[in-house]
Amino acid sequence: MTQIQIEYKHTRNLSIDDILILYQANNWSSAKKPNELYNALMNSHSLVSAWHQEKLVGLINSITDGYLVVYYPHLLVLPKYQKQGIGLNLLKIITQKYQDFHQQILVAEAQTVGFYYKCGFRKAGDTQAMWIYHSKN
Repeated sequence: MTQIQIEYKHTRNLSIDDILILYQANNWSSAKKPNELYNALMNSHSLVSAWHQEKLVGLINSITDGYLVVYYPHLLVLPKYQKQGIGLNLLKIITQKYQDFHQQILVAEAQTVGFYYKCGFRKAGDTQAMWIYHSKN
């Protein structure tokens, strides 16, 4: 398999259309709230994107108190580009920034637990992820 060239950028110069393509391809419900999604990403503490030529193929973002705790709410890679190390690279780039923080937190779907485990994340003791989730179907 030929290795494709991916460029990683710390930029907020993303279009709503590019973002929606990525989120819809991954069946994320936040794609149904495009303005809120866009504003959330633009107001993230950090935002790192992955590009194949001019195509947005992945992104990760963080929100944080700036000192102790950072949360990674979104890590997405277009399905066609998955299993090529892009998600791993995005995670490495962003976690490096927060390496000295007391806690780096994310919520993993069941099918992604193995991936995050390989990246150094562990189940947080006996804690359970909890939420109030508002979805418009």
